[in-house]
Amino acid sequence: MTRSPATPLPPPKARRRLRETAALTQTQLADRVGVTPATVRAWESGRTTPRGRKREAYAKLLKTLAEEETVRAPEPGPEPKLEPEAKPQPEPETKPQPEPQPQPQPQSQPQPVAAPEPVALTPAQAFDALYAFSAPALVRQTFLLTGRREQARESVERAFQAAWEHWPEVARDRDPVGWVRATAYEYALSPWQRLRPRHRHPEPPPADPGDRTLLNTLLRLPPRHRRTLVLYDGVGLDLPETAAETEASTPATANRLLRAREAVAGRLPALADPQVLHRRLAELASNERLRAAEPPTVRRGGERRARLRTRAAIAFTVALIGTTALTVRTAPTHYEPPVSPGQAVRGVPQRVAPGALSDEELELRQKLRDQVQDGPERLSPRLE
Repeated sequence: MTRSPATPLPPPKARRRLRETAALTQTQLADRVGVTPATVRAWESGRTTPRGRKREAYAKLLKTLAEEETVRAPEPGPEPKLEPEAKPQPEPETKPQPEPQPQPQPQSQPQPVAAPEPVALTPAQAFDALYAFSAPALVRQTFLLTGRREQARESVERAFQAAWEHWPEVARDRDPVGWVRATAYEYALSPWQRLRPRHRHPEPPPADPGDRTLLNTLLRLPPRHRRTLVLYDGVGLDLPETAAETEASTPATANRLLRAREAVAGRLPALADPQVLHRRLAELASNERLRAAEPPTVRRGGERRARLRTRAAIAFTVALIGTTALTVRTAPTHYEPPVSPGQAVRGVPQRVAPGALSDEELELRQKLRDQVQDGPERLSPRLE
């Protein structure tokens, strides 16, 4: 059994151009296909690809928009021919005619205005534009994960500093905001945050009792379930995008989402509806006064941190080289055999503590003193 080939689709940029030419918004196109606007946004950016019946419906709609664009395009007419100039003829005498009344002129249709050419931005300007566009929302989202205002702000700044260090890669990414969001979430949910001194001091909770209860409910969820819930019901990503950002399979992500919703609905039954939960998460993040630093400050902080790391690496390398040179200088130049291990000597009497001699020892000593020891006479040299 063989599968039928997938329906061909135009490139992502062509999909967006066809939608904009037909004067359709992403929400309108999503309603016609039967998906969410976030899914259409992902299709047009190339991050995901439609499959199955959604792919067939999307391809059919794009084909219809392409045909309508072809019909609306004006057909080129024949080029006008140049007539030879006629010789001037004498005008015949005519009677004066009454002046003609002015006729209403048909209103001319407005000519399409050409789109201005895109202005090339420097890397710093592009980074500042990305930061100004996404940093405030990312700080609010990270606050839902940690419940700490300062930690949320610091996590987003560290994520943007990492993006500035890898700016060529981030600038070419299909979703730069998603790249920064994933980095900020990883830093905010790192287990090392618990070892920091300020983590021991709790921050003041939200003033509204409902917001305080919702935040406490979120913080009781496991980090993975909490992140999945914020991405799907808070940010508005679809299930495949949430699974890709959390580095999990789609069934595992769906299971985490269901368990997180059950936990929230068990404590707050009014939030069992996903639409109500989405609205309450947005209200909770918006009610807090969360500010992000200025883009130049973040860029300078990242550059300063990179310089410190570079200097530390250079200092460590110099210390390692010095230690290696000292070891080579002081090391022996010839081989010295190791000392052989000791061996036990047998036949040696055991050591006894000093004390008075016994009768046998006294008798033996007296016997040795009384007997004459005969031996060879001493030889002395003589002169002959």
